[in-house]
Amino acid sequence: MGELKKTPLFNVYPRYGGKIIDFAGWALPVQYQGIIVEHEAVRNAAGIFDVSHMGEVEIKGKDAFKFVQNLITNDASILEDNQALYTPMCYEHGGTVDDILVYKYADDYFYLVINAGNIDKDFKWMIDNKGNFDVSIENISPNICEFAIQGPKAQKILQKIVNVDLSDIKFFYCKRNVKVNNIDCMISRTGYTGEDGFEVFCSDKDGENIWVKLLEIGKEDGLIPVGLGCRDTLRFEVCLPLYGNELAEDISPLEAGIGFFVKLNKDKFIGKEALLKQKSKGLKRKLIGFEMKDRGIPRHGYKVQIEGQEIGYVTTGYKSPSLNKNIGLALIKAEYANLGKEIEIVIRNKSAKAEIIDKKFYKKNYKK
Repeated sequence: MGELKKTPLFNVYPRYGGKIIDFAGWALPVQYQGIIVEHEAVRNAAGIFDVSHMGEVEIKGKDAFKFVQNLITNDASILEDNQALYTPMCYEHGGTVDDILVYKYADDYFYLVINAGNIDKDFKWMIDNKGNFDVSIENISPNICEFAIQGPKAQKILQKIVNVDLSDIKFFYCKRNVKVNNIDCMISRTGYTGEDGFEVFCSDKDGENIWVKLLEIGKEDGLIPVGLGCRDTLRFEVCLPLYGNELAEDISPLEAGIGFFVKLNKDKFIGKEALLKQKSKGLKRKLIGFEMKDRGIPRHGYKVQIEGQEIGYVTTGYKSPSLNKNIGLALIKAEYANLGKEIEIVIRNKSAKAEIIDKKFYKKNYKK
């Protein structure tokens, strides 16, 4: 693992039995006690994820708002101070550079959280599109430790070592200069699991201190460390996209079914013309949900076909721990994307029957 990048929490993984894998060039725990145990802990109690591999970029300056507004497909003009926004960021041709979180601290100060595998690419994209905007763009990722505490008991546990009332932080809002175990942090009520929870940002030097303390005080409420494996099953069940699966350079946000986050009525943003054209002409591909009718677990990359004709591929597939069903997401030709339609998934060179169902496999439990 010597050549892989390590987060500030790398040294605590062995203490909890973390099984390390290579994830986008990072040494990260895929699991501790097991994916199913960890998945159920987040759904029923709470789990804590190390997400320090994510990237953080600060945009400051007179034109910070204009720059961010041009960069993203969503509309930053609706943001209040200390509010967050989920948004795709697109290429001119409409494909996706990344999907990111945008925090507005002030009109001249934005904080962007980007995907781990895209940090260098995204940062270069921002620099290349700076143009005449009066902004500074700084990649502060190496200095930040970020972790998420997610689940129905997340607030109760975190509240024990925080100096503010967490119930005052609304969904997709953040609070800065919060003391967590007497350490200065930023806390946001966001996450990637479909459950209520928080993401905590602090200095890379302070993360271990908070992590260990939270697991100590949260034990009686069922808090356990959880890995990338259940992070994927949790986000998949509530149809939250993963870059490289449901979104990519050759997949637009419209094709991925997240058109709600593409505001085509905005004056201008990178990729707008291509996305307008795609929408007016009609989508050629759509993301669908499906449930297996025959035996077999669908996996990323498996072919989808109808009567032997290939019509697309699986973007994510699992045996859902919450539903105990073999389900998946697939990007297929739009003319076949109808609820109730029978399709075939090619599993180990054999065709297995599946049915197109609603993509929202599991109900989200966010605190509004």
